[in-house]
Amino acid sequence: MSGVELGAVVVERLLAAGVEEIVVAPGSRNAPLAMAAWAAANAGRVRLHTRIDERSAGFLALGLTKVGARAAVVCTSGTAVANLHPAVLEAAHSAVPVVVVTADRPARLRETGANQTTDQVGIFGRLVTTYDVAAPGDLDALPWDGVAPLHVNVQLDVPLVGVAAESSRYAGESPLPVRSSPGEAPTRPHTVMIRPGPRTVVVAGDDAGPPSRVLAERSGWPLLAEPSSGARTGENAIRTYRLLLNGPLGAEIERVVVLGRPTLSRPVTRLLENPDVEVLVVPGAGAWPVRPPGATVLDGVPDPQPDGTDWLERWKYADRELGRAVDRLLAGEERLTPYAVAGAVAAALPPEGLLVVGASSPVRDLDVMHRPTTVGERRKIVANRGLAGIDGTISTSIGTALGRPRSSRVLALMGDVTFLHDQSSLVLGPDEPRPDLTIVVVNDDGGAIFSMLEQGAPDYAASYERLFGTPHGVDLAALCAATRTPHLRVTSRPELEQALANPNGGIEVVEAVVSRTDRRDLDARMRALV
Repeated sequence: MSGVELGAVVVERLLAAGVEEIVVAPGSRNAPLAMAAWAAANAGRVRLHTRIDERSAGFLALGLTKVGARAAVVCTSGTAVANLHPAVLEAAHSAVPVVVVTADRPARLRETGANQTTDQVGIFGRLVTTYDVAAPGDLDALPWDGVAPLHVNVQLDVPLVGVAAESSRYAGESPLPVRSSPGEAPTRPHTVMIRPGPRTVVVAGDDAGPPSRVLAERSGWPLLAEPSSGARTGENAIRTYRLLLNGPLGAEIERVVVLGRPTLSRPVTRLLENPDVEVLVVPGAGAWPVRPPGATVLDGVPDPQPDGTDWLERWKYADRELGRAVDRLLAGEERLTPYAVAGAVAAALPPEGLLVVGASSPVRDLDVMHRPTTVGERRKIVANRGLAGIDGTISTSIGTALGRPRSSRVLALMGDVTFLHDQSSLVLGPDEPRPDLTIVVVNDDGGAIFSMLEQGAPDYAASYERLFGTPHGVDLAALCAATRTPHLRVTSRPELEQALANPNGGIEVVEAVVSRTDRRDLDARMRALV
């Protein structure tokens, strides 16, 4: 079978499997797939995106799929496939069912020294199975409805272009239906019984969802919910839990029920590893073992008796008092701080809004500053916490914005190094779909998070800047100008709030300039408030 014919069949199967978005990176060997996708898009059967960088393309597909749109990414052979690896790993560890379609030479040309040919079968490792497709029948065994990345490696023989690829094979098909925004995930049944009594908290990690909030409310337990948990709502959510865990209340905890995958906080990690604390885990999705080792694994969400003590009220009182102290401390700072930026962005997110937050410091700053919101207002916060890398954050943000079309507002919050790492994702062709997206970049000219870790201690000051601080001195305004991306630089909270209140539409960048020279001291003063 020719590459043209096989490519058309593969695209037909993608559509039949519910793929609504196809992201294509240009190449020669994947021409049959690209041209078939183009024909399907022209017939209204799929939305087409093109990107010149495979890494950006992979994270765009990831972002689309994270918010409910089924997406496939298509690339050519060779190093192009390897550039998808960061997005595929993130998808595997966070159970995002992205479809990865890679073009390959036919089997007869493998191991012959053919140009741009490597071993693509199993290239993503044991976490992702490769389905090597040489004929239409090979597609029948594919698990199209899986909950993890699907790698389809297609052996495309010449000819690679022809009339069939641009035919009107999709004429008469029903157009792509209008997709509504996904609602809250259904609550799991509460069937697991656990003993009453121990002072308990609920920890909601990434993508834990509403069941963790419901559990906390039914039991009368404090809810320690990360921003991307989908559970930081309601009366039981504790804003300053990360700080409180280091104080007297944290020392009183006797039991923890974990949903989702917590990744942000060393205090939470220490709590889960405390041999004197009972840990119950409701396993989440993704390629991860139960954490911590030795925890009791539950086969459903517990349904305990309501806690009749003052345990929850003590946490809520402490949270209110500490939250006020944190806000007073930050209000007294002369310069704009990263915490103030995170707080302003959280405050600007309206009901039905969407916020994508980058790894490293921004998501942790948001963790302290994001006040719990009202149940049912459907503010969605997305973060790539599968592997918590800074890769592809701009592209992920664009994908989530395009994949959740009914969001009332879409914001992204990230650091300057994260922004620079993915700056090529601002390169969009004139025909590409462009969302309304405000990207807030916290620019401290380097990597601030390391100043709060061991390597940021004064003992290592001589090597710190070169190895960890990594100042870059990049003019973000000039960089944005190169891609015709609107840019605004702010240095105070009022300026930032004004910028957030007046979006211009399209993709725009708000650069919030902060300092990292006093970041370690600021964090120490904040911890001392407990």
